[in-house]
Amino acid sequence: MSYETIRAERDGPLLTITLNRPERLNAMAPQMADEIGLAFYDLGDARAVLITGEGKGFCSGADLSARGESSAVTGKGGSHKALSNHYNPAISQIMRAEVPVICAVNGPAAGVGCSLALAADFTIASKSAYFLQAFVNIGLVPDGGSTWLLARAIGRARATRMMMLGEKISGEQAEEWGLIYKCVVDADLMDEARALATKLANGPTLAYATMKRNIATALDGSLPQVLLAEAEGQRIAGASKDAMEGGMAFLQKRKAEFKGA
Repeated sequence: MSYETIRAERDGPLLTITLNRPERLNAMAPQMADEIGLAFYDLGDARAVLITGEGKGFCSGADLSARGESSAVTGKGGSHKALSNHYNPAISQIMRAEVPVICAVNGPAAGVGCSLALAADFTIASKSAYFLQAFVNIGLVPDGGSTWLLARAIGRARATRMMMLGEKISGEQAEEWGLIYKCVVDADLMDEARALATKLANGPTLAYATMKRNIATALDGSLPQVLLAEAEGQRIAGASKDAMEGGMAFLQKRKAEFKGA
């Protein structure tokens, strides 16, 4: 499928999605959100997804101009419609993906761009990158799942600081806080991200999918619910060909060759 605001490129089991509006620091228009959702809706046999931004920025937030000044800024319902119909479905598609998702943040990740980056399973940022929730400066509130993602990743105090003070959080600070997986020098970002994404793309896909569901259960559920989910997940994963291969590789003292089944 061809897209207008993103690129979707396959390299074996790895799908790379590049936000492709560099002239606007990849500001996310509703069309871009829809195209991201479509790319995730039909992953085919891709076993991992890497998301990054073209040019000097990852994603500078929602493109207000694409929604019209009156609806986006003066509160006439446009933001609610855009979130409900475009941005929130895209974020949900990423978080529900059955395969590992990696974000390589190569510059500003602001507003819904911050949400997009943090919706991934692994977020790697360059030292020049930063994360920003600047809604307070125009009298609005964080959206795109940011409240949920930030509060769970860094706790109430730091989430409140980011949202109410509108402070930029550097890539290094984000790693220190546990907001992201890793911060690396700019020149190493894509090599590090691709290496991680390729490793995951060649791993036990079924087990990864079960882990993701169990982590989601752990965030909102009780211990009994998690114990049940783990037991059921172990039953499913244990019956997979990858589990059989993993067991044989362990006994034979060799590296397992997982097929994602």
